[in-house]
Amino acid sequence: MSRLLPGIAALLLGLAAQPGSAERGADGRFEVRRSAHFVLRQDVDIDHRTGVRGSRRFERTVLAVLEDAYDRLEDDLGLRPRRPIDVLVYDPAIFDAHFGALSGFRIAGFYAGVIRVRGGVSVSPALASTLRHELVHAGLAAAAPSLVLPAWLNEGLAEWFEARSLGRRGLGSGQLALLRSAAAHGVLPSLVELSAPSFGRLSGDAATLAYLLSYALVDHLARWRGEDAVRELVEALVRSRDLERSLVRVARTGSLGLDASLRQELGVAG
Repeated sequence: MSRLLPGIAALLLGLAAQPGSAERGADGRFEVRRSAHFVLRQDVDIDHRTGVRGSRRFERTVLAVLEDAYDRLEDDLGLRPRRPIDVLVYDPAIFDAHFGALSGFRIAGFYAGVIRVRGGVSVSPALASTLRHELVHAGLAAAAPSLVLPAWLNEGLAEWFEARSLGRRGLGSGQLALLRSAAAHGVLPSLVELSAPSFGRLSGDAATLAYLLSYALVDHLARWRGEDAVRELVEALVRSRDLERSLVRVARTGSLGLDASLRQELGVAG
């Protein structure tokens, strides 16, 4: 899972200003590949793990996943970044050493001006999902660079887009059971708790619930007002920079109303 980390945003944005020169991969440098909308910098140590041909196949697959997600981004969320997006792929050990202790839960990537992900010997389904998730953060930042969103919306949109990319609609029975069990035990987070700038300080279990409930809120909007409502909300928000106003316009309710409607559907107390 990947998410923006509190307390290090300035550091990461500083690194993003000169990707590839302000930090070092395992071999001290990154290989650069480009596609129509992305600049990919891959830790050259991945060559040692996969061989040069395997590394090139890995690069091509990463860029193919990103370009496919880029094509979907405008249809699903009304976002189309105009400038090339920088993506850094690290050797797993280097990623863990640099960033593994910066969050209360394990991360596989994050966005802070640049998409940074934990690489591997192949593009696994988990890595592809991380790339799609982080692209949403990059798209939101490009469309509204000064807008600070509550974490539930920022992460909920990314989780929703990630799920749609995999052909999933709605919450599964296991996800529903987890939310209801958390409510029964008094640990289901409130909307206030979900509205912090990020979830980076949460522990593993608390983060799992926060991400799941954030996804559930966006998914509830899509089922309640129609899937186009999610894109319309993002477009209205980019124009107005006002979340509550945008929600009322699109969903005819504010964030508290959306949260109450979801909890009523789940059969849990607010």
